[in-house]
Amino acid sequence: MKRSCDTMVALGNSTRNGQTVFAKNSDRPDRECQPLVLRERAQHPDGTMASCQFVTLPEAAVTYRHIGSRPYWCWGYEHGFNEHQVVIGNEGLSSKLTFGEPKLVGMEALRLGLERGRTAAEAVEAITGLITRWGQGVFKGGPPAGSYDNGYLVADPFEAYVIETAGHEWAVEKVENMRGISNVYAVETGWSRLSPGADRRAAEGGEGRFNFAKAFSQENCRKEGVSSGARRRARSCAVLARHAGQIDAALMMALLSDHSDGTYPDEPFVTKIGYQGICFHSPEESGWCGNTAASLVADLCSDGSRLPVYWCSFYSPCLGIFFPVFIEGNPPAVLSAGGEDPDDRSPWWLFHRLSRAACAQPGKRVPAVRKRWARLQKEFMESAYIVAAEGQRLRAEGQVDSACSRVTQYMEECVGRVIREAQAMVGEFA
Repeated sequence: MKRSCDTMVALGNSTRNGQTVFAKNSDRPDRECQPLVLRERAQHPDGTMASCQFVTLPEAAVTYRHIGSRPYWCWGYEHGFNEHQVVIGNEGLSSKLTFGEPKLVGMEALRLGLERGRTAAEAVEAITGLITRWGQGVFKGGPPAGSYDNGYLVADPFEAYVIETAGHEWAVEKVENMRGISNVYAVETGWSRLSPGADRRAAEGGEGRFNFAKAFSQENCRKEGVSSGARRRARSCAVLARHAGQIDAALMMALLSDHSDGTYPDEPFVTKIGYQGICFHSPEESGWCGNTAASLVADLCSDGSRLPVYWCSFYSPCLGIFFPVFIEGNPPAVLSAGGEDPDDRSPWWLFHRLSRAACAQPGKRVPAVRKRWARLQKEFMESAYIVAAEGQRLRAEGQVDSACSRVTQYMEECVGRVIREAQAMVGEFA
């Protein structure tokens, strides 16, 4: 499988509204359905075990309410967010290490971080602790579409961290203002914490600060290379730097929809569909060639003026729409529909069909699809923040149930409009 995910964050010191904005494109096999799933907060008695796909480990006393973007076969997620405004995205990496015994799938560590972290720092502590004990990465018998090492971007309204891993080893680097990560190792000597094993190697290394990326990564999986991941990372970092102080949710949506191959990181956004950009398109329906499967832009809030707004999109973001999700309500159950086979009930499969139909006649259909979504996107961008403020006001007044009802109704209306519009376009293109 081609690895081509991208994740970005801009902290409040770099954004237009002074709030942290996070973004992620999940690129997966082109027919691997990735619905949105809600998991409720739960309490677990002592001795309860969490059964991941290959590893069983002790459950936390409390697991937090969260929403994850889940490949249909996987216990874990490509990205997600929890009730405490912790948001996490992951990237596939290639280290020098392989194992014979089972490990965690990297997406499972992401879910465990959402379940166990009230802050980004707590989520980082949970993820790194679990990786130290149980490991992750490439192991014998691992899932073909999930057997790789992982990089993570973990954020909350106040701070963000990058974690890069190799088997049981990891390094953590704190984000100071903005950061883009991709399918290359980029934590070199700027780490703030190391795994016990990496720390021992650092102590034995002699002069100079220990370079985590150099020690553990394959040579073609580093940020200074010419791989697609290196170019896409350079592209996202260049766009964020150029717009420092003006970054907002709309800019992140545009970046996730960008088709520049990163050869010229500072060029304007590229809208013509290609096969090497941050918005990645499969040139054929192979089942294994990569395509952006789902996207997230999280507009967090640190001052209590509104609820956080999580903008979610299915399949190719450049041919779709970002609809608002509020974890303080109950997202429409239909968002979780979808599995291995095409399903008329599934919004994910609906957007798969729409993208394929548009790309069959790109000159005519792609502009038409984008024009229709642009009108609705503008409406959502205006109304969502009004609802976010209303919801926060109700919660501040102790009317938690009313707030839940308000945002739940709003989500139902938005998702209903999105599905009807997508169905209409698919029907017109048939």
